[in-house]
Amino acid sequence: MATITNKGLEMKAKLLNGVASTPFTYVALGSGTTDEANDQSALVTEITTNGGARAAATCEYEADYKAKWTKTFNFTGSLSVNEVGIFDAASSGNMLMRHKFSATKSVENGDSLAITIKETESRA
Repeated sequence: MATITNKGLEMKAKLLNGVASTPFTYVALGSGTTDEANDQSALVTEITTNGGARAAATCEYEADYKAKWTKTFNFTGSLSVNEVGIFDAASSGNMLMRHKFSATKSVENGDSLAITIKETESRA
């Protein structure tokens, strides 16, 4: 289960009323192993090399109030992937959410990793 960050909640509210206009369309991978927390504003250790750098996702609306992001990363070297996040910019920017995988995903040159993230809106 992913954690929506405090900044993510703030930016969602600002998007709803037009105070902000930049959607969350980027997926980033990281090697950090720290647990998820509401106050995180970045991945613990964002990956920037070997095909694992932050990239634009394919974004869709799926029925029943779901936002969906998909991105396939094609690796050119060895990496240990432990976390993923959704951002509103190609670098820096605001992090909507972060997820720490339950186990390290070890990849090497020639491997690919398909990421699909869904967020469902619901009434509280």
